[in-house]
Amino acid sequence: PAWAASCPGRPDALGTSRTLVIDPVAHPRIGTMQYAETLPLRPGEVVLTFDDGPLPHNSNKVLDILAAECVKATFFLVGRMARQFPAGVRRVHDEGHTVATHSENHPLNFDRMPPDQARREIDEGIDAVRAALGSPVAPFFRIPGLRRAASVEDYLASKGIMTWSADFPADDWRHISSEQVAALALSRLAAKGKGILLLHDIQTRTVEALPVILRELK
Repeated sequence: PAWAASCPGRPDALGTSRTLVIDPVAHPRIGTMQYAETLPLRPGEVVLTFDDGPLPHNSNKVLDILAAECVKATFFLVGRMARQFPAGVRRVHDEGHTVATHSENHPLNFDRMPPDQARREIDEGIDAVRAALGSPVAPFFRIPGLRRAASVEDYLASKGIMTWSADFPADDWRHISSEQVAALALSRLAAKGKGILLLHDIQTRTVEALPVILRELK
């Protein structure tokens, strides 16, 4: 494919087919796991997304794997991780990936917490990632655990931030093998035909599954 020419020395690389620019106001909530619409993708197109980093040991391996194939992804980073590992945030950005946010502390009760606490989690997470990066971050947010609440979605929309769910997961947060992670990712993609894949760059099983997933996508 023509875009592989942009991967020097790797004419067989998977590459990235195109960059989609999305208006969060026009598309405030995306991902058919939870919402009515997803990104306007063509058949066979996959958007790779990674949650919960940066965690250097595994996140850097994920970035190495993506770089080897000249593949770009969107990373939903946790604020306290960004404070602890700011160089990891900068590497994601410097290698051409999209830097998005995933709350300050990754609580799994966004659907039940008081609205003011949810707003603090969102705002502090954005502030932490922005501070680590030294520049603005993408207006994209994924609710931890996908524990949605209308008040959270409304607050994000009021700030011009798009709420991202996904179209299919690979269950890589569960205690399953890397082979199972790859098989779930690929079978669910085959069933959907296109979409946003939810992965976690902090997981060792994901590091091990990713080369298989990319090879099969190619």
